[in-house]
Amino acid sequence: MNKHKKLALGIVFDALGYIPFIDIVWAPLSAYLMTKLYPGKKGKIAAAISFIEEAMPFLDIIPTFTLMWLYTYVFSSEKEIIIEVS
Repeated sequence: MNKHKKLALGIVFDALGYIPFIDIVWAPLSAYLMTKLYPGKKGKIAAAISFIEEAMPFLDIIPTFTLMWLYTYVFSSEKEIIIEVS
């Protein structure tokens, strides 16, 4: 999945987190989705943060998916290498 699709999905997932009264379902689902979007150690750490953020009252305003995207593609020194095969 390219980085632009991940950003679009992240924005949608962050918006879903703003819906009141679905936190009990959304917290574990957001953690699972975070691990699928960002595999590896960073994804697991982000998933734990996402779960806590969604499960705790009044922390829903933090755009965890968007922040993870920014960390991965803007601020991290590791860059994604895309190889296209014709």
